[in-house]
Amino acid sequence: MPKNGPIIVVDDDPEDHLIIQDAFREVLTDQRLVLFDRATDFLEFLRTTIEQPFIIFCDINMPGMNGIEMRNEIVTDAYLREKSIPFVFYSTAANPQQIRMAYELTVQGFFQKPASYSELVEMLRLIINYWKICRHPNDYK
Repeated sequence: MPKNGPIIVVDDDPEDHLIIQDAFREVLTDQRLVLFDRATDFLEFLRTTIEQPFIIFCDINMPGMNGIEMRNEIVTDAYLREKSIPFVFYSTAANPQQIRMAYELTVQGFFQKPASYSELVEMLRLIINYWKICRHPNDYK
């Protein structure tokens, strides 16, 4: 897994884009952040990019294709599944049914959006640091 590949965020809320950009500036030193507000735009990017993203952060509740549907698209598409990109959900609301469905689609985490900015920075730092040291199938491609 390219430890310096872009970090992807798929979230339809423009305010959340601004907050997460600021938080990632505090966490990251050299990684590019790529933001999408629609799942379909992200899937098109994933199908056509030559870059290997480092990790995907995805909101659950989005208009059009929601996060669960988007993850299902990745899991059922052999080409996208083979990319083996770590995938975590982060959402304002987290109900047991969504969490269960997410893990049935083999996500690597489900996080509730923190109430404070400092908690968001700490959550992102923990997730990124974990994946920086974790061994992954893409380490050997």
